[in-house]
Amino acid sequence: MPKKNLPEKIYQLHISLKYIKPEIWRRFLVTDEVTFEKLHKIIQIVMGWEDYHLHEFSVGSRKFGMPDEEWDFYEAENEKKVRLNELNMAENQKFGYLYDFGDSWEHEIKIEKLISIESGVKYPKCLAGERACPPEDCGAFPGYDQLFELHRLPPDELDEDDAERIQWLGEDHDFEYFSVDEVNAILWKKFAR
Repeated sequence: MPKKNLPEKIYQLHISLKYIKPEIWRRFLVTDEVTFEKLHKIIQIVMGWEDYHLHEFSVGSRKFGMPDEEWDFYEAENEKKVRLNELNMAENQKFGYLYDFGDSWEHEIKIEKLISIESGVKYPKCLAGERACPPEDCGAFPGYDQLFELHRLPPDELDEDDAERIQWLGEDHDFEYFSVDEVNAILWKKFAR
């Protein structure tokens, strides 16, 4: 039976969505033995995505993702088989995460710190963040920007198409809302030891 890798360090990561201002970002902690598959699942939770689409990590010239028989031209290493601590990444190193090959939500991930594991702390753990994640399938950052501007208009200033987009978005969507406590409750229910 293979020996399980035990975590030695914690990565403090900062992730942000490219091309959106004001920035949508999160700061979170993961153990160094996390696979890219698990990191994807953690990112989905901390960012607020719903895991409907394909994704890919880019670390230098290497790509990591899920093998997909329908995409036989897609060449990426199997994310289930590679752990963060196998890549010898250092503080301040950046790498990419692409979610949804259609909308192409590009994220930049920076390793802010490598820190020691603290006993009694649950990992993964979200530390901070700002603003709600864009809604799935809203049309990438141009569609998001348009929705953001439309939601600020009074309903009587919207034409029929714009009113339909706002109805699709949902009246209760809050572009500014983010809760560390809610994210951690989901993370710990799913992953914490």
